[in-house]
Amino acid sequence: MASRLLHRLRHALAGDGPGEATVGPEAEQFPESSELEDDDAEGLSSRLSGTLSFTSAEDEDDEDEDDEEAGPDPLSPGDGASGEDAERSPPPDGQRGSQLLARQLQDFWKKSRNTLVPQRLLFEVTSANVVKDPPSKYVLYTLAVMGPGPPDHQPAQISRRYSDFERLHRNLQRQFRGPMAGISFPRKRLRRNFTAETIARRSRAFEQYLSHLHAVPELRHASDLQDFFVLPELRRAQSLTCTGLYREALALWANAWQLQAQLGTPSGPDRPLLTLAGLAVCHQELEDPREARACCERALQLLGDKNSHPLLAPFLEAHVRLSWRLGLDKRQSEAQLQALQEAGLTPTPPPSLKELLIKEVLD
Repeated sequence: MASRLLHRLRHALAGDGPGEATVGPEAEQFPESSELEDDDAEGLSSRLSGTLSFTSAEDEDDEDEDDEEAGPDPLSPGDGASGEDAERSPPPDGQRGSQLLARQLQDFWKKSRNTLVPQRLLFEVTSANVVKDPPSKYVLYTLAVMGPGPPDHQPAQISRRYSDFERLHRNLQRQFRGPMAGISFPRKRLRRNFTAETIARRSRAFEQYLSHLHAVPELRHASDLQDFFVLPELRRAQSLTCTGLYREALALWANAWQLQAQLGTPSGPDRPLLTLAGLAVCHQELEDPREARACCERALQLLGDKNSHPLLAPFLEAHVRLSWRLGLDKRQSEAQLQALQEAGLTPTPPPSLKELLIKEVLD
């Protein structure tokens, strides 16, 4: 957008006629190719210098990106991200530990005021790495998802490849023909998929594409768009939790919670509840009972009077146990749990949060 304003200003200063300076509605939309013009690519490279990682050398890229073949290491020698590592959302520095994650969660809970409200978001590609996973080669784009207002101390991030964006676009086109008619998508290229110019153009195009989707309420609430942002993070966090890698899982659960708090979850509270269960389990395993109890309390607020929900009794049981450990009042949770057991709505003892988390199928 900034490059277009600059373009108009240049024409005005050069004394172009009024017809040249006037830009119609079509010019404000996504370009037909959904990729940047040359001056836009230059501006993007300058804007993201030091954050967007790519080289200017042209690789031997005659193959299509989705017909991937073995290729070079990540574009920036300092990145050193393998295919497996790149699939994870980048966690905060290990030195910050769980205390930083706890503060982030508390900040988001205060901002959300007991509800998850959709906001106008900013999407920015912060890095792009060429991942080789023989015989495949593809570019992995890492995007920061930022809400309005002051910049987040540690914005939520996702890492996706071109085929992930393409799958999302096709799914939305099938379900929302009208709203999707005016939204273009970066076209495939048969050559030069891994050059700095192509990566810069696609990075900018993906930022604009997600912004356009999120600006349309009907698309913003689509389950496929929610899945695109959150589902891979939840699956990865669940897998790490099941294998006992609690500190790594905690960063991913916190990132997933942050994404859901920013995106909103009109489909219901089940994914936020599952996320809070993952956070509670990891905090408990990492010997942080106070934060684990805070997660349980947040979940009980979301559940309200849903006595038949399968997660209610496990959250109550965890809240009672953690309250006892911390010397805090547990009578209300004990009474509610006992009432559920007497009504036959949950076994005695109820399943633990960790048991339900392991058995949960994410789809």
